[in-house]
Amino acid sequence: MDNFLDPKTRRNVLIFITGAGTAYLAYKVISSALLGCQQGQDAVSIARLAIRHDLTKSRSGELRRLLTLLKHQPDNFTKGMLLHGITRCIYLLDYEAKYCTDDDINLIGSLLNDEEKGIKIQALNALNAFASLEAKQYKIQEFVPRVIELVTTIWDSDLHIAGLKLLNSTTMEDYVFMMIRRGIPSFMEILQGKNHLAQLQVLKLLVTLSQKEELLYDILNCQVFPDFLSLFSPQLPGNVLCQMLILVQSLNVGMNNPQYQSVFWEYNEESLHEALFGQDSRLPNKLLALILHPEEDVQRQVCQVILCLEHSKSNESLIDLQNNTMQLTP
Repeated sequence: MDNFLDPKTRRNVLIFITGAGTAYLAYKVISSALLGCQQGQDAVSIARLAIRHDLTKSRSGELRRLLTLLKHQPDNFTKGMLLHGITRCIYLLDYEAKYCTDDDINLIGSLLNDEEKGIKIQALNALNAFASLEAKQYKIQEFVPRVIELVTTIWDSDLHIAGLKLLNSTTMEDYVFMMIRRGIPSFMEILQGKNHLAQLQVLKLLVTLSQKEELLYDILNCQVFPDFLSLFSPQLPGNVLCQMLILVQSLNVGMNNPQYQSVFWEYNEESLHEALFGQDSRLPNKLLALILHPEEDVQRQVCQVILCLEHSKSNESLIDLQNNTMQLTP
C-alpha cells in the first residue's frame, strides 16, 4: 500500500487523468481507491501501465494491452484504473479503437453487472467512449436495456450522469426507444432532483424522446411534483434552463401535430401536461420572469417558447372559430 501512497505515484495518477480534463473526478476516484483498496506488486505494475500519461505518444497496441489485462479479472482498484486507461485510449487513439472487436466491447459491457458501483460507472464511461465511434454505434445499442435498468433502479447522481450520457450518445433504432418508455417516470424524478449535471443529461434525453410520437403521451401524462415549475428558476444554470425551455417547445410542437390532436387525450391532474399547459399553469409567469435572465441564450430560448405557445393558441382559436362556423351553417 505504501507504494501507492508515495507522492510520486499520486502525482503520476493525477497527471494521467487530469490530462483528460477531469481534475475533480480524478480526485474523487483516486482518493476513494487509495483509501478503500489493498493490492500487491502485480497490481501496482498493472495500474502503472493503465495510468501512463504519454498515451498521445504511445506505441501501437496500447489499447489492446489494457483490454488484455482487463480479461485477467484484476482486483477492483486495478480494474477501475484499467477502465480509466481504456476510456482515454479510445478517445485519443481512435485509429486503434475502431479495430476493437465485439468481444472487447462485451468484456466492458459485462462489467455493468459488477458488484461495485464505481466499476459500473467506469464501464459506462468506456462504453460511452466507444459510442463516439460511428462503427461501434450499432453494437452499443445492445447495452441500452441494462443501462436503463441501472439508471432507473440505482439512485446515484454519478451513475445517472454516466448512464444518461451513454443513452444520449447512442444512435438508437425505433425498437430501442420503445424499451426506454418504462424509464420515463424515473427520468422525470431525476429531472426534479438537485444535481444539475444529471438534470442536463436527462433533459437532453427527454427532448429526444419527446420527438417520438409514440412516446409523447407517456411524457405528457407522467406524474410530476407539485413544485415542478421551480425548474424554471433563474437560479438554475443557464444550460439547464435552456434545455428545459427546449423541452417545453418540443412538447408543445408535438401536442399541436394534427396526428396527435386527432385523438382525445386525457391527462391526470398531477401530470406534466397540467403543470406546463393546463388552465391553472403558472408557466407564463415563469417565462416572463426569465426574459430578464443575464444569459442571452436563455433570453433567446424564452422568446422562442413564448412565440411557440402564442402561435399554438392562435391556431386553437382559429380551429374553434371554424368549428363554430360549420355548426352555424345550415
